[in-house]
Amino acid sequence: MDFQQAIDRYNGQQPDGHRLQPQTVLFDMDGVLYDSMPHHAIAWQKSMALYGIKMTADDAYATEGARGIDTIRFFARQQLGKQLSEAEAQSIYDEKTRIFHSMGEAPIFDGVTDLMHIIRQAGMRIGIVTGSGQRPLIQRLIHDFGQFIDKAHIVTAYDVKRGKPYPDPYLKGLEQAGHLSPWQGVVVENAPLGVRAGVAAGCFTVAVNSGPLPDSALLNEGAHILFPSIRELYRHFPDFLSATGCSWHDNCSPA
Repeated sequence: MDFQQAIDRYNGQQPDGHRLQPQTVLFDMDGVLYDSMPHHAIAWQKSMALYGIKMTADDAYATEGARGIDTIRFFARQQLGKQLSEAEAQSIYDEKTRIFHSMGEAPIFDGVTDLMHIIRQAGMRIGIVTGSGQRPLIQRLIHDFGQFIDKAHIVTAYDVKRGKPYPDPYLKGLEQAGHLSPWQGVVVENAPLGVRAGVAAGCFTVAVNSGPLPDSALLNEGAHILFPSIRELYRHFPDFLSATGCSWHDNCSPA
């Protein structure tokens, strides 16, 4: 499926005749901007094992995007029969964070900066919506992408009570972008829970399968189009702009 077909299908699903008029692109962080999921998977397995919880690498990828404390409470309830408090879950998450940061920085995916440049050239805003609550990672976002974003356009685990797969994080991202409507936002996600959240928020949702999950894991959650990498999404992004009535150097935002 190409962008034109995907957008036509999305438009056909919109109530009240709304059509996609993109004014912001909302990126997930881990697995979309940074090749960090292999490190996260190891950190999850090691930290959870310390507390008697078995978590596999596949579990880490399948639950990616959710708030960390929600993931911990889910597995503790499922495997240990315990209902952990947020404070108890946070202590486990702190250990997971410590292990993760001991592994060194994950690289930025090839194509991310180029894609952000073309988005800005088209007059669209950029936001980041992550289930992470790791403050050092948030600081790194500002360092790496400060020419495109600021703290006011980053949604973290601390900004919502319900994380992905609920739509709340992406609805918050739309609010931060200027109280936009769902049909004015584009979501870029790599995780099933994140795709579900983007679709539930009503946004045009692009899946980038940067991990080991089958494409079907993302498409079955409702992704409108899928690419194997951010670089491939960048290569096809001019097609997206054309399909939505924008051009590379024109401003997509209404006058």
